[in-house]
Formats: sequence, C-alpha cells, structure tokens
Amino acid sequence: MNSDDWDARYSTAGVWSREPNAWVAENLAHLDPGTAVDLGAGEGRNALWLAGLGWEVTAVDFSPVGLETGRSRAAELGVDVEWVVADATTWVSPTLVDLVVIAYLQLPAADLARAIGTATGYLAPGGTLALVNHDRDNIARGVGGPQDPAVLATVEELTAAASGLDIVECRQVERQTANGTAIDVVLVARAA
Repeated sequence: MNSDDWDARYSTAGVWSREPNAWVAENLAHLDPGTAVDLGAGEGRNALWLAGLGWEVTAVDFSPVGLETGRSRAAELGVDVEWVVADATTWVSPTLVDLVVIAYLQLPAADLARAIGTATGYLAPGGTLALVNHDRDNIARGVGGPQDPAVLATVEELTAAASGLDIVECRQVERQTANGTAIDVVLVARAA
C-alpha cells in the first residue's frame, strides 16, 4: 500500500484504537521517559501514549491523514507530539533518541531492514529499539493481519536487520484476539 491508499483508509472514522498497542505498553512502560520516535505511527496511538508518560515524541508516517487524526487526538489529550510526514524507511531524526518504536510497519524484508538500519543510526547509546510485527507464520497458524508473506517478518530477518544492536530478545509471540490467536514477532534491541 502507498500513502494514498493509507490516506483513504484513515479517512474513515478511526482506523485503530486510541489505546497503545498492548505489547508496546507492556514492554515499554518501565522505561524512564526521554526522547522517542514512533516510526510508521499511523494515527499515533503509541506516540500519544508515550507523550502521556512524559516522553518527548516524534511521530513519523507517510500518511498526512493518519497524522492529522493523531494531531487532533493530541490536542484533546493535552499532550505534545511532533508530527512528521515522511517515509519511515528513509527518515532520519535530527537528534539522537532514547527509544524507537516500530509497531506493525508491514514492509517487504529489505524495506523493513532499511527502516531498522536507519533508526539504528539515530538511536542514542543505551537507547532501545522496540518492534512488533505480524509474523510470516501467522498466515498458516494465526488469524488476522496481512496475508501477503512478502510483508510479514521473521525472527531471522529481524535478527539480521538489527545486527548492529545488542539484541535483548527477538522471538515469536502469540496474541489473543476476538477471532483467535495471532502470531507476532517482536524485537527489543539496544544501542551499545
């Protein structure tokens, strides 16, 4: 999908929930606030949650419509987020950041690896990269998510893409949904 497709999708009332992704909230709530980037932010639900915790957040997405929804929600919540319309695979933060969140940025492996590699370059020493995506095994064993294997990640692909970082964990996880069990892949890695 391109930015026009996502603009059309975001033009309908609220594509995603206002709550942060459950894995993101569960795994990042313990971190001390600092600077963060929500890469491929869409409507900004993770960026808004982080801002509410005191993080200085930049939300990056190629859909201006999605980001405008996030901007409106930020105003409702009284939180500050910088909203940047850009390609998540090539955008570079002008400053080092403490956290990069990538949640369901479903891209072909080479493009996702490029996004991770670019993000690695602006991650501050000791900073965290946290990623959750639909796993390729989800097609055969899970429910929901894209059904194109080309845009579904694997542990091996993410491990290779994050080779410049210290990998804390990279594994498949099961996520319960109303329609059954989904298979995700998660990556937590830190800059040296």
